[in-house]
Amino acid sequence: MAQSTITLPDESTMQVAAGTTAAEIAETIGPALARDAVAAQINGQTVDLSTPIGDDVELAIVTVDSAEGLEIYRHSAAHVMADAVVRLFPEAKPTIGPAIADGFYYDFAVDEPFTEEDLTRIEAEMDKIIAADLPFTRQDVSPAEARAHFEQTDNAYKVELIDELVEEGEQNISLYQHGDFVDLCRGPHLPATGNITAFKLLSVAGAYWRGDESNPMLQRIYGTAYPDQKMLDDHLKRIDEAKARDHRKLGRELKLFSFFEEAGAGLVYYHPNGAMLRQLVTDFTIKEHLKRGYELVRTPHLIKSTIWEISGHAQQDYPMYYTDVEGQSYGIKPMNCPGHILIYNSETRSYRDLPIRYFELGTVYRHERSGVLHGLLRVRGFTQDDAHIFCTPEQLTDEIVGVIEFAQDMLSTFGFDEYEVLLATKPDKAMGTDEMWEQGIEALAAALEECNMDYQIAPKEGAFYGPKIDIAIKDALGRLWDGPTIQCDFNMPERFDITYVGPDGQEHRPVMVHRVVLAGIERFLGALIENCAGDFPLWLAPVQIRILPITDRNVTYADEIAKKLREEDLRVEVDGESATLQAKIRDAELMKIPYMLVVGDREQESGQVAVRSRQEGDLGPQPFEEFMATVCAKARIQAT
Repeated sequence: MAQSTITLPDESTMQVAAGTTAAEIAETIGPALARDAVAAQINGQTVDLSTPIGDDVELAIVTVDSAEGLEIYRHSAAHVMADAVVRLFPEAKPTIGPAIADGFYYDFAVDEPFTEEDLTRIEAEMDKIIAADLPFTRQDVSPAEARAHFEQTDNAYKVELIDELVEEGEQNISLYQHGDFVDLCRGPHLPATGNITAFKLLSVAGAYWRGDESNPMLQRIYGTAYPDQKMLDDHLKRIDEAKARDHRKLGRELKLFSFFEEAGAGLVYYHPNGAMLRQLVTDFTIKEHLKRGYELVRTPHLIKSTIWEISGHAQQDYPMYYTDVEGQSYGIKPMNCPGHILIYNSETRSYRDLPIRYFELGTVYRHERSGVLHGLLRVRGFTQDDAHIFCTPEQLTDEIVGVIEFAQDMLSTFGFDEYEVLLATKPDKAMGTDEMWEQGIEALAAALEECNMDYQIAPKEGAFYGPKIDIAIKDALGRLWDGPTIQCDFNMPERFDITYVGPDGQEHRPVMVHRVVLAGIERFLGALIENCAGDFPLWLAPVQIRILPITDRNVTYADEIAKKLREEDLRVEVDGESATLQAKIRDAELMKIPYMLVVGDREQESGQVAVRSRQEGDLGPQPFEEFMATVCAKARIQAT
């Protein structure tokens, strides 16, 4: 009998009969491995466990506790969900159903939207399919056979996908089947539906076919799946906590901001509390930039379209808004870099002037599709803490190091101390020479190494004008948010023909660093709100102190101490409503105000205040001057 030599990840080898499946090899290695196995890698290609081994190969077993294994597990759960939907709603047309971070989804073309009650029914049907332990089987067919199958089920969406595969040169189409359900899929999948042990359907949303608003609206069902019930329960608890922290929900409850669809989608309206929070963040940002040698600049919202053609944004089909002014085309700026370049180029620069660091809290507008708008995290109008550094090539790495350290200091101040870092390289649609890109990547990598930051390479994810560092910040729930970005650009200096005079008296080309340390202010505020669940530290709280007079005759005393507190730059409100003290306390707690001062006749006569701290509870009566000194000191400490 023919034998195959299997080389395992630890470089050990084993001999098996030709035709032995990957699942059988996992059983031979050990029952624990076989129990956790979901797929195999044969010579680096991920395949089903049922795949037979023919030649000598390198083999690794993919287990469910790996990222790839969990993705396969969840994708199989998506197929089970699609089967359940079709069983309950025979007219539903399954379209696309991938695994995603923390779960999976499947989009369906249906006449009526799914309801919460429908999700319960679909879950029950999924339980039946899982209990039946139906094997997942793969079949490779010709494009004509695949097309015929989905034409027979009147699924034009699958036919469209098959036609695209043919255009890409595919000669074989893979189908996966369990029971009577057949789906177009590359695989691999679990051995059988019974391998799915814990799942939950989470929500329903609308989604356009292929993400294009001109296409039909589909119904998307989101779900998640885990290898055991405890992991699922823990995940569901995290979802509940995330819902409680949702910045859109807290934005309403804490009276921070609103969106008015009738006035334009994706445009933020800040209420007094939200405007104050935003001002506190931006004031601190400006102060920290000035300390580090940045100079403030300000550029217009409208710039002629010819400038955007020079920068390359127009040719990149950037999501810009355009308008006509006296017969000339203008672009509403989606970013601030061309304006900063024009300021740099307004006079002759010497190497002695460099580095020049221009900083602007620049409001920009991007034509985001309505389907991707999401609270403060994805808007059409937002402000960037945007800066551009013009430096010599010799200064480049040091400047990038300075930006990384600046970003770390800023994020730590706001409570973000964990990151994931990517170094993004040249995309397919890019400007400039390979040499320029290599110089930029080398400088960014050198700076990351000097700062002892672990990072991963993100191939082809750079900006069209240069490579970049992307720093994702981790919040209190372990979620990642887009944060600082540092981009190295040799291209725009070339396109705008900007120079400096070197020590040799000749003109040289500067390098340009594009960077944000908080990113879009709106997006950062969304992350900040969720990270602290709206319970802002004292220095950031829009209202730091609320004074609660017990009766109307105590309002004058409340106003007097409020005036003194405001003179110390503390943010104070007086609740003069005709309500019970318990109602006033409850309202202040719901608004997450750090300090409440209860004042009645006794406090008024003695010059005291009864202090309630959100963090420390009821602190009892204190002399007012003593309380004011303590709070002033705390506010100053936290803001430095």
